[in-house]
Amino acid sequence: MARQSKSKKQTVSRVMHEYKHGELRVRGKGPKVKSRRQAIAIALRESGSSNQETPSQNKRDLRHTKAKERRGDTGQARKEGKRAQNRTMRTATASRATNGRTKASLYAEAKRRNISGRSTMSKAQLARALR
Repeated sequence: MARQSKSKKQTVSRVMHEYKHGELRVRGKGPKVKSRRQAIAIALRESGSSNQETPSQNKRDLRHTKAKERRGDTGQARKEGKRAQNRTMRTATASRATNGRTKASLYAEAKRRNISGRSTMSKAQLARALR
């Protein structure tokens, strides 16, 4: 049997922990998972260890899961209240970057400097582009 990397083991461990505590849901917002076999299938899929997917799809799944864990978008993080805390930190960082300016004023400045792609940028992206 092939060995799993440390990050894959951590993901499987987190998913099974969520299952054990009744926090694991189908597709994140669906019904709670009640079957251990289904929980194992979800764990293998999220960790990129599934034998039902191609290697490139497995890599994509692991990358997606790790991003979700960093964002605090897992059942475990939601229960511990980490997601709200993470969101507050991001908002504080964005407001520091804009120095209290509105999106309209940032957009006007970007237009004056002729920055390409400005119409599709968010407020934080405009502030970053103007630095």
